[in-house]
Amino acid sequence: MARYIGPKFKLDRREGTNLFLKGKRSASGKHPIDKKGAVPPGQHGQKALRKKLSDFGLQLREKQKVKRIYGVLERQFKRYFEEASKEKGNTGVALLQILESRLDNVVYQLGFAVSRAASRQLVTHGHVRVDDRKVDIPSYNVKIGDIITLSDKAQKLPNVSESLSLRGDLSPSWLERKGLVGKVVRLPAAEDLEAIAQEQLIVEYYSR
Repeated sequence: MARYIGPKFKLDRREGTNLFLKGKRSASGKHPIDKKGAVPPGQHGQKALRKKLSDFGLQLREKQKVKRIYGVLERQFKRYFEEASKEKGNTGVALLQILESRLDNVVYQLGFAVSRAASRQLVTHGHVRVDDRKVDIPSYNVKIGDIITLSDKAQKLPNVSESLSLRGDLSPSWLERKGLVGKVVRLPAAEDLEAIAQEQLIVEYYSR
């Protein structure tokens, strides 16, 4: 399974925002992107900071930002967009619903891991159960009513305990967690997604 393995903070600097890719370090309040004078990576980073983006540039950056938040590569992201475009209603909202419903994201949103990368590792190592069935595919899309739990071994992992302590009960309203048991009570609605991205820019990018 292809994935980005380079420096995470470099991606944050490129998008000019905290993408919460580094778990505890991203949530510490001492993120490099918050430092005065932080610029995009590369030798021309300062120039890029001053340059006004075109409409295409804004659309591209929004697409790249969302790809990086969820840790998916271009081919898979485009496939998600094509799937979303077949749904009735707002294509951008449908796209974010698909991404939010990925099992690795749900495990992260339930607070079982400090980052989506860490939750992806829990899934691929076989530590996650959906309706008491082991699912080791991070891109698996959960459904309403699904019960998400961790294996007995994972429940004893220090990283899981640390995440639950660090993140508390911050699960979005479409998920419910009691102890180490999570439930999908509904699919995320438009109001749950508006803080993630300007999804219309992504729709415009793929509609050129």
